[in-house]
Amino acid sequence: MTAGPTRWLAAALSLVAISLGLAACGGGDEPSTGSATDPQPFTLDLDWYVNPDHAGIYSALDRGFFKQAGLDVQPEVPSDPSAPIKEVAAGRADLAVSYEPEVLLARDKGLDVQAVGAIVDQPLTSLISLPKAGIAGAAGLQGKTVGTAGIPYQSDYLETILQTAGLPSSAVNEVNVGLNLLPTLLGGRVDAILGGFRNIEGVDLQQRGLNPRIVPVDQLGVPTYDELVLVARSSTVADHPEAIRSFISALAEGTDYAISHPQEAANAVLMAGKGLDPMQTRAEVDATLPLLAGIHGRPYGHMDPAEWGEYAEWMAQHDLISSAPRTSDVLTNELLP
Repeated sequence: MTAGPTRWLAAALSLVAISLGLAACGGGDEPSTGSATDPQPFTLDLDWYVNPDHAGIYSALDRGFFKQAGLDVQPEVPSDPSAPIKEVAAGRADLAVSYEPEVLLARDKGLDVQAVGAIVDQPLTSLISLPKAGIAGAAGLQGKTVGTAGIPYQSDYLETILQTAGLPSSAVNEVNVGLNLLPTLLGGRVDAILGGFRNIEGVDLQQRGLNPRIVPVDQLGVPTYDELVLVARSSTVADHPEAIRSFISALAEGTDYAISHPQEAANAVLMAGKGLDPMQTRAEVDATLPLLAGIHGRPYGHMDPAEWGEYAEWMAQHDLISSAPRTSDVLTNELLP
């Protein structure tokens, strides 16, 4: 990750965009930057409810980094995790937090979206089981019942995991449990779950003292990918990138601050969320902050085009998308600090 002063310089330079006279965002206008005393509205659609994955966002809000960059950021919690990327494509949101697979699916459907930065540059989705299931490795899935969240590519994750372990698809009983991953695992209705995050569901189980076995999918044969990314309209990236560049610079500052001040980061998440358990949230934030740090020596938010290409090829091979797109069409690192 780059040093703080460099990011502040990038954010300050981006304010030059004011002189371009761009219209304020909202109502389909392109986003622009304002000033610290007169910040411009900027809508951010979250991927789901407020959680520790958003520690950098809420730390940046809490510390005023977005306003110092000339942006009045308004996070929105969606009722459906698939909605944010559609809102961006339609011009009703300036940025969205989404997932690499969703970006590839959206582009395959012709939506005008592009990933502009990674928030978490590695898979959080994991195969999670409890000791009583006796699943010491992927080969231990033979004859077991696995709960997934009903997301199509999770079934393909499971298929790949089984193939890597030398097992046929018929070796396990897959059950779509929707959002009830933890209840079904805790209730003994499934032997393992695939779709929970290691830093959320995994930490929940650890906090209960249940000693879960947690293995991210890229350690089981699935190509690595960026779990959480920032998504913008491709046309906005091409024509009016200033506000997005300022947002990412301020988010980089917020993430740096969160990593250095984990207690304050947890408090920022707790203040923004509703009904979050303080002890569990603090444990989840502690587990999440190292995952937000990115790769040493690369700019904050860096996305690896080669890894995106390999993952896209995997999606195409599994008929999740019609063909693997050019990586330059689905991501850009040009707006990073």
